[in-house]
Amino acid sequence: MNIGEASKVSKVSAKMIRYYEQIGLIPQTERSAAGYRTYSWKEVERLRFIRRARDLGFSMVAIGDLLSLWHDQSRQSADVKRVAQQHLEELSSRIKNMQEMALALEASIGCCPGDEQPDCSILSTLAQVEDRDSEPDLRIGAVLRRSVGRGIQGDVHL
Repeated sequence: MNIGEASKVSKVSAKMIRYYEQIGLIPQTERSAAGYRTYSWKEVERLRFIRRARDLGFSMVAIGDLLSLWHDQSRQSADVKRVAQQHLEELSSRIKNMQEMALALEASIGCCPGDEQPDCSILSTLAQVEDRDSEPDLRIGAVLRRSVGRGIQGDVHL
């Protein structure tokens, strides 16, 4: 089947299929005589696996690990559980950070009169310098970044 059909069946956009191929998450596919990518049901199954893992928030690196384990008949379920457990711990940490951010923002909003005056406690709070501002932060937004391996290029959310 062509990329459009594979996209429809797997519910992964053609753009993401090309990206997954580019970063090595799926192997380069065969090409027709006209140069079009062709996909088998096995490749579509792999795309569905990736989509379900992305739906659960796994990073590209973790998905690469899970795919390797999925195809390794000598794997131990403990290895799979370890990847899933680590992801759960990361999610829990991100949830906690987001709850703390919400509480801080809520407090800031509660202190702002929200009237016609220019004074705004929200802007004052954002302008305050904290001790931790001097250290480089590993976060981008609320998402922790991590090192990338095996050619997979980080946590891209498209």
